[in-house]
Amino acid sequence: MEGRIINVNSKKLYIEYKNSFKNKPTIVFLHDSLGCTQLWRDFPANLAQSAKCNVLVYDRLGYGRSFPMQTYERENNYMEQEADWLNDLLNELNIKETVLFGHSDGGTIALIAAAKYPEKIKALICEAGHIFVEDITIKGVQDAFNAYKTTNLPERLQKYHGDKVEMMVKAWTEIWLNDRFKSWNIEDLLKNITSPLLFIQGDADEYGTLSQVEKTVSQVSGRAEKFIIPNTGHTPHKEIPEVVLQKSTEFINRIINFKF
Repeated sequence: MEGRIINVNSKKLYIEYKNSFKNKPTIVFLHDSLGCTQLWRDFPANLAQSAKCNVLVYDRLGYGRSFPMQTYERENNYMEQEADWLNDLLNELNIKETVLFGHSDGGTIALIAAAKYPEKIKALICEAGHIFVEDITIKGVQDAFNAYKTTNLPERLQKYHGDKVEMMVKAWTEIWLNDRFKSWNIEDLLKNITSPLLFIQGDADEYGTLSQVEKTVSQVSGRAEKFIIPNTGHTPHKEIPEVVLQKSTEFINRIINFKF
């Protein structure tokens, strides 16, 4: 897919958008805390082709090929802000019907967007998202930050994010490791989610327990199913892409064909 920069409410974002299936929804991919369009690799294109849907992949502000964020400082509700900015992006591209596929932070943003903008969200797939802060999450972020300080991780990230790496890592780690963020919780929003939900998580996820899954699927108002994958960590779509691709395709096809 060819990429381009677009201006969305003064934010210059890098997007890759392929609109080749008439009258079909667009699968929108939302990356994780250190992710970007490139790091999804070929998974978005493969899922879009398998499910016969259009596809939009984009870099959030401060990531990948999008323009830098203005500051590393974040409020507790930064993922709600990202959901609002996603809605702005969909309006800019005149996309009216979507299936969201979000990973980690992106999974949380997908949940929030589905709660706030249900008219646009036909369904959502949340992979390893968070609805509250756990000790395992804090440890995972701290371990990643230690790796950033002691390994070649900065150089590896620079390949994808250029000179935005330091700001991006600081923005992620400082909010998640801040004591004030321990009370962050979006469970009160879950009842507003009416779109069908598939929650995917590895049972060896180093950033969250299965409580994230159980408490999410039990509190949404729409149909919800969970897909727990044995011996799999935080990134199932990279660790076992064919399994995630097949499950996601089946879920999307049921939505499109109204077969529940």
